[in-house]
Amino acid sequence: MADTGNRLRNLLESPNFEPQSYVKQLSQQSDGDRDLQEHRQKIQTLADETAQNLKKNVYKNYRQFIETAKEISYLESEMYQLSHILTEQKSIMESITQSLLSSDKDETAKEMLAAFPKETEEVKQRTLTTLLEKVEGCKNIMETPGRYLVYNGDLLEYDADNMSQIQKVHAFLMNDCLLIATWLANRRGAVKYKYNALYDLESFAVVNVKDNPPMKDMFKILMFPDSRIFKAENSKIKKEWLEILEETKKNKVAKDKNKKEEEVPKSPVRQEVSTNPFDKDEPLDSEELVDLSPEWIQELPEDLDVCIAQRDFEGAVDLLDKLNEYLKEQPVSPRVKELRVKVDERVRQLTEVLVFELSPDRSLRGGPKATRRAVSQLIRLGQSTKACELFLNNRAAAVQTAIRQLRIEGATLLYIQKLCNIFFTSLLETAREFEMDFAGNTGCYSAFVVWSRSVMNMFVDAFTKQVFDSKESLSTAAECVKFASEHCKQLSEIGLDLDFVLQTLLVRDIRAALQSQKDIIIEATKHRNSEEMWRRMNLMTPEALTKLKDEMRSCGIGSFDQYTGEDCWVNLSYTVVAFTKQMMAFLEEGLKLYFPELHMVFLESLREIILVAVQHVDYSLRCEQEAEKKAFILQNASFLHETVLPVVERRFEEGVGKPAKQLQDLRKSSRSVRVNPDSTTSLV
Repeated sequence: MADTGNRLRNLLESPNFEPQSYVKQLSQQSDGDRDLQEHRQKIQTLADETAQNLKKNVYKNYRQFIETAKEISYLESEMYQLSHILTEQKSIMESITQSLLSSDKDETAKEMLAAFPKETEEVKQRTLTTLLEKVEGCKNIMETPGRYLVYNGDLLEYDADNMSQIQKVHAFLMNDCLLIATWLANRRGAVKYKYNALYDLESFAVVNVKDNPPMKDMFKILMFPDSRIFKAENSKIKKEWLEILEETKKNKVAKDKNKKEEEVPKSPVRQEVSTNPFDKDEPLDSEELVDLSPEWIQELPEDLDVCIAQRDFEGAVDLLDKLNEYLKEQPVSPRVKELRVKVDERVRQLTEVLVFELSPDRSLRGGPKATRRAVSQLIRLGQSTKACELFLNNRAAAVQTAIRQLRIEGATLLYIQKLCNIFFTSLLETAREFEMDFAGNTGCYSAFVVWSRSVMNMFVDAFTKQVFDSKESLSTAAECVKFASEHCKQLSEIGLDLDFVLQTLLVRDIRAALQSQKDIIIEATKHRNSEEMWRRMNLMTPEALTKLKDEMRSCGIGSFDQYTGEDCWVNLSYTVVAFTKQMMAFLEEGLKLYFPELHMVFLESLREIILVAVQHVDYSLRCEQEAEKKAFILQNASFLHETVLPVVERRFEEGVGKPAKQLQDLRKSSRSVRVNPDSTTSLV
């Protein structure tokens, strides 16, 4: 059997296997259906074995894939570390080379300046002036003394998101800035370009974009947190742009450094050394007391730029804390002020990046924990108020998005359950994250309370639109309000009580729903009263009678059995029984919706509903002349007075917590009518 299976497997796996000829040959050699069934069983067994082997191989290779991925990750980290080491070595070598060649360059520069005092610079300025005459809106650029042209050329600007071409531009690189001008479609005389942007050389970084067809000959200019991508005509021009930009930036840094060093002798002249021995402990000038020579202070602005570019927000704030700690007790000097100006600019850039991280435009899928990083760094920067505002705006947008994305189901109660789960869970998570992030900023808690009320308005708008605006039944509305109230009370475990806010926002709609349901019940009762014949009910079947007893028992009327007769008869009118069921259902639904602001509305609604039935009985007793029917009417009146109304009063007092005087007075009035049926007393 095994040999047959191996032969069959080898046959099916052979490269020259043809299914049609194989099936044709097999049908010719088989004697009947039995041979075909056996052969089919063999092929099925072979297929099962192949599937099992395939699963084993997939599992085996899957583990190898995981191990390979781990190895690739380790290799990637090692390559990153190697790249970082090479970058550091390159910077060290450049600094050494720069220091060795600086003296020679200074001497050569002095000789050139002596031979040609201002000729080269004047020529460059004249060239720049000639070129800028072709740019619209650049009259004020030449007002800066010493500014001249270094390099210029045409470039194509591309969108950083989808890499689509935006426009054709002309770039002017000057010794202290970079001007970007766009081409004019309708030229006017000598004017060819229109002013677009002007960037200081210290405000941006140049990054080479690796060629990846169709993206070729591109480089990026980073102005945190924005960036622009430009494409050169060919690789040679791109290389020239990168080299000249880098060289111009270095020259400007060196020029500024030399300028600062030349300004040092202008400081106040030091007093002569006194020969008095008691003057030895006299404090030195504040400029000498502040030591800004450490390497980490000199490289602090550049390190902050790197941290911001790499999104290392914690590292940037750590550097700022280290600097503040170092300068905390140092006297203020011009050098310290200058350093502060540079650092404050980086702090502004860092703040803008952190603010963007918390903006609602960013992804909201991470939940409140996704904002913790940016919020904590803003608090460390001393901007807890801004962090609180941005955090709450972010979470409000997340809540609004979650509510908007919730599908409106056909069943209202199902939709409200999902809505409550999403909203109150999000509110609870936000409160816990807020308490964790702003534990040391108690002044922000009032803002969170105000925010909670505002997002509760969002919830109530969605709730009302689905429950009350769609004219759902009072029973459905009662279940929905009860479900929302139960979720709202869960917030008390974190010290947040929004139950009163929820009730205040829903009171208008609940009052309208109660009054609408009251009007429906009154109209239905009046309609049944107009057709009242004062006859006993015949339920026809014992099952119907048992069902009616169960309904009355669920309404709280346990003594209903005394009003049932033989067979399936009930010694009550259909109108009175229907009124009892409808009124008790309204009572239970109203108690689910009850809170103190609705007390009088609910009580008056009950009184008006009961009054309709009592007035009908009063009128029937006064108008009926037949003794037998009058006795039957008195029996119905006794049921309302002695059975139904006490149950209503007791249930209302249990649900509300205090008795209803209006219902008690109404019952006393109905008793007088029952005792004196011939009286003309009105219950109105």
